[in-house]
Amino acid sequence: MPLHFALTPVLVFVPKYYTAELGLSLVLVGNLLLLARILDVATDPLVGYWSDRTRTRWGRRRPWIVAGTPIMMLSFYFLFQPVEGVGPVYLIVCLGGVYLAMTMMLIPYYAWAAELSPDYHERSRITGWRSAIGIVGNMLVQFVPIFFLVFFDYGGDKAVLQIVSIMMLLLLPISVFLTVTQVSEQPDFVSSRTPLKKGMRLMWHNGPFKRLVSALMVGSIAFNITTPLYGFYIAYVLGAGDMTVVMLAFFYTFNIIGVPFWVWLAKKIGKHRAYAISFITIGSVNPFYLLHGMGDFWWMLPITIVSGFAGGAFATLPNSMKADVIDLDTMMSGDNRSASFFATWSFTQKMSAALGGAIALNALAAIGFDPQLGADNSESHMLGLRLLFTVPPAIMFYWAAAIVWNYPITAVRHARMRDALERRNLRRANPITS
Repeated sequence: MPLHFALTPVLVFVPKYYTAELGLSLVLVGNLLLLARILDVATDPLVGYWSDRTRTRWGRRRPWIVAGTPIMMLSFYFLFQPVEGVGPVYLIVCLGGVYLAMTMMLIPYYAWAAELSPDYHERSRITGWRSAIGIVGNMLVQFVPIFFLVFFDYGGDKAVLQIVSIMMLLLLPISVFLTVTQVSEQPDFVSSRTPLKKGMRLMWHNGPFKRLVSALMVGSIAFNITTPLYGFYIAYVLGAGDMTVVMLAFFYTFNIIGVPFWVWLAKKIGKHRAYAISFITIGSVNPFYLLHGMGDFWWMLPITIVSGFAGGAFATLPNSMKADVIDLDTMMSGDNRSASFFATWSFTQKMSAALGGAIALNALAAIGFDPQLGADNSESHMLGLRLLFTVPPAIMFYWAAAIVWNYPITAVRHARMRDALERRNLRRANPITS
């Protein structure tokens, strides 16, 4: 739950606050967000590789999560509590710390979740619950600042950053403690023996994984073009700057409402088809934001609600599908290399997010938009912001749906894969009998 504090706010509030109130340029902030992600080129695969090979009496996933916790707390606090006059070095150090900690915590965490059950549909339930709790974290990020705004008249981007950073410091150590003490790891795990180079080659030849990662990359770039533009769109197009948290509260409320529906639909028609339909849904409603102007904040909410409902599939279904893909790799390599797969997935996800943000902020700068408070942007600037916010993401959402539509691992094929794996494990356990 608290790790989701570091997802949306970093992309929604940090770019707007560091440009509009601290005076850094759109191009600089967008490219620093991208640079911080590029640093993950080394850390993501290494953490995944080492996590698969870690052997301790506490398991192979827990130590990484515990080690990343203090790094996350310190980096997140300073990123969200900047003092006047901070520059690009301060921003890149804080972002780098947040993303390093995110790598150390999330890659083992997702691999751990994938190992909790071998069942095709139960994995959707596990990832559904995990996604729901993550969405609760995103909702808290919005509702707590709304509470302070309504009851204490304490609002704006700076207030949101301060409140969220304190929430992180309070909740992260509690949640990590509960996770590492109350969730079991497989006691009979076998550390990966596949060399890194061979493992990467096997991953490259895993066709379903490549298709799944491609859909993730395209859809994530689309989603993250809109994410940093929400604050600008609401403040400058709709004239309701303090209402960004309200919009996000509606979005994540309907995220969590949508999760049970997408888990149910995946059981009826398959995970890949349900995932594709979620892309089609959000791609279909996104262009309607073009119709809004000054004073139309409440008219945007129906679109936000539909988008939020569709987004409930994004964190649920692909994570469940990843676990199925890992079973295919286990058949090919003979090892369970969950963390290595999640490292590749995490790197793709983070790079796509940073690339989407960089595209959005650099394009906004290219059309001459001025993010400074009180700036006099023309109607052409507003039109450029509207178009950037709506049209490219919609096209890419449809593209992602096309990629994943004929994804080959169905429930029937996965059952055959699990049966083959169980027979092989039985032969290994009883070589003489076999």
